[in-house]
Amino acid sequence: MTIKQLTLKKLILILATVIASQLSGCATTTKDSVAGVKRSQFMLLPASQVVSMSSQAYAQTVKEAKKKNTLNTDKAQLERVRDISNKLIAQVGIFRPDAVQWKWEVNVETSDQVNAYCMPGGKIMVLTGLIDQLKATDDELGTVIGHEIAHALREHGRERMSQAYVQQFGLQAISALFTKGASSTVNNASMQAAGMGTELFFALPNGREQEREADKIGLELSARAGFNPDAAITLWQKMSKLGGAKTPEFLSTHPANENRIAELRALIPKVRPLYEAAKADTAK
Repeated sequence: MTIKQLTLKKLILILATVIASQLSGCATTTKDSVAGVKRSQFMLLPASQVVSMSSQAYAQTVKEAKKKNTLNTDKAQLERVRDISNKLIAQVGIFRPDAVQWKWEVNVETSDQVNAYCMPGGKIMVLTGLIDQLKATDDELGTVIGHEIAHALREHGRERMSQAYVQQFGLQAISALFTKGASSTVNNASMQAAGMGTELFFALPNGREQEREADKIGLELSARAGFNPDAAITLWQKMSKLGGAKTPEFLSTHPANENRIAELRALIPKVRPLYEAAKADTAK
């Protein structure tokens, strides 16, 4: 590579970074609450587009699971997961009134993987490895599912896709301006970025700040739903011990370290009154 090419490449990267920084900080997706999450987020892709892509991907996942006879094979287990999920879903309006109208769906797939996720628009999947290998209590499952719902409420998937779109589209578009091939290159970049779809939802890990936000909102959400917030500590302790040297997939992008547990411990006293109020209402 020549010096001229290196300089051009560096210039392209600088320009792309500037453009991305100018576009960032557009909005926050959730209302402020006890959790205190109110970071501004960069959302380039339309929410409707992301939800549509996610719904299609989720439907395909369900279809494939049915073919393999791994979908909702244990009725009691399915009812348990759906009951826990529905209690959490009943509280989402605190953070996002519009989320109450989402087309929520909850399923369980038989798998050794220790994992769960909630796709944009409220499509929840819990893998049985999470339940069986952790011997998870209802409170601990409430913590996990609440954490995943928090990702959906904050639209972290859409945020990641938007960032990837700018990176993919922006670099090629700027490069085209210098090579006088803007039209075809920009069009190709746009098609490629749009074609990434939900592949990005699974391929791109959440950032650390996104994980902290999901921890905070998830803890508050589960407390409001009547799940003991202390379960967040026992859950992450179990997660960190599971599998020995092999990290569970659920923790592959956000290891349960002491800092995380310390942050949860600090938040628990703030959400405990919400938990106690929820339990009192249930007892009436």
